[in-house]
Amino acid sequence: MEPLGADGNRTRSLDVRVGYFDCFSGVSGDMTLGALVDAGVDGRAIVEAVGSLGLPGELSFEAVRRGGFRATHARVKTPEEHAHRHWRHIEALIDKSTLTASQKDLAKRIFLKLGEAEARVHGIDLARIHFHEVGAVDSIIDIVGSAVGLDLLGVDRFECSAVPPGRGFVRAEHGRMPLPAPATAEILKGVPLADSPVEMEMTTPTGAAIVTTIAERFGPLPAMTVESIGLGAGTREVPGQANVLRLFVGAIASSPGSDRVFMLETNLDDLPGEVVGYTTVKLLEAGALDVFTTPIQMKKNRPGVMVSVLCDEARIPAMEEILFRETTTLGVRRFPVSRHKLNRKAVDVATEYGAIRGKLGWLENRPPTFSPEYDDCARIASERSIPLREVFDAAHAAYARSASEAAPAAEHHHPHEH
Repeated sequence: MEPLGADGNRTRSLDVRVGYFDCFSGVSGDMTLGALVDAGVDGRAIVEAVGSLGLPGELSFEAVRRGGFRATHARVKTPEEHAHRHWRHIEALIDKSTLTASQKDLAKRIFLKLGEAEARVHGIDLARIHFHEVGAVDSIIDIVGSAVGLDLLGVDRFECSAVPPGRGFVRAEHGRMPLPAPATAEILKGVPLADSPVEMEMTTPTGAAIVTTIAERFGPLPAMTVESIGLGAGTREVPGQANVLRLFVGAIASSPGSDRVFMLETNLDDLPGEVVGYTTVKLLEAGALDVFTTPIQMKKNRPGVMVSVLCDEARIPAMEEILFRETTTLGVRRFPVSRHKLNRKAVDVATEYGAIRGKLGWLENRPPTFSPEYDDCARIASERSIPLREVFDAAHAAYARSASEAAPAAEHHHPHEH
């Protein structure tokens, strides 16, 4: 149970909870599932969610040993089938399931990552891609189950190590191909790769799609306080190496004050507004901290627009890839910027419409200001068919009431002391 603050509201720690995937032996869908359950996610909840897809497959989890270490293996039993599913079929399967909105969104984004990679590799439209092995029941279960488990893990962000793709050859539908397989290589563009001492496919297209969809940074293990470690087993034993995926779950202490991020900028004067708007959406979906546009005057008095992207250093390659792919820019400027941030604390307020999350922000020795979370307010306004501003007003009023009721205690316990 989260403690009550001096203002009477339920507070949440500002420490950032992180899930870090250590892919020293690669990553696949079943390894991800096993690591999530081994790290503490309720396997029964994943099985129940996967069951709502209505597919002829059975998911179970069992303890195994890989390279002498105990790990959890996600076992999927499915009948043999020869059907190929297109993107629209998989999207419909996800939509009719009992997954939450966020779980459905994550599952679709992972599949979209796969579909876009296949489309680029084969040079055809996404709508015409049929997912081959990825569209098989076991792969659908791996991806949907992972989306559910990643959501249930309850971390603020994911990070990942460098990824070893494997070496040697793999037999694909179109013949013998060197590793990494074409789709895997396409998905891992911009991601640091690690040496692969074992001649086998260590990272599958599904595993690559999962980690590149969720990871905000690829690099060494961050300085974190580890709470749990999950080991997800690969299907086979690998000589001289534990064939497992490690998942570290823990906290990184937040540090209010100053930090450094990067600003990316590019000037555009030959694109429709719809393309610019679409690009800003894709940048935000890929993890940009902020994206905005500014009207500018360019050479020969041409009116144009400058797209500005604020992001962490680790996200620069992903941001630039989107800018070069979606726009006609020939170059992107980048430079570091420092930020001075308010002290912050997360709070929940109780309104007549239900609980609404929010944040307090304050300078030292100054009273805090309360900002309701837009997503909560928008959801309530949509569900109840009421104006959004009324929900915002209700959240502010709820905070003001609770702060007033807790005023005597707050005199001795200022919110920023939590």
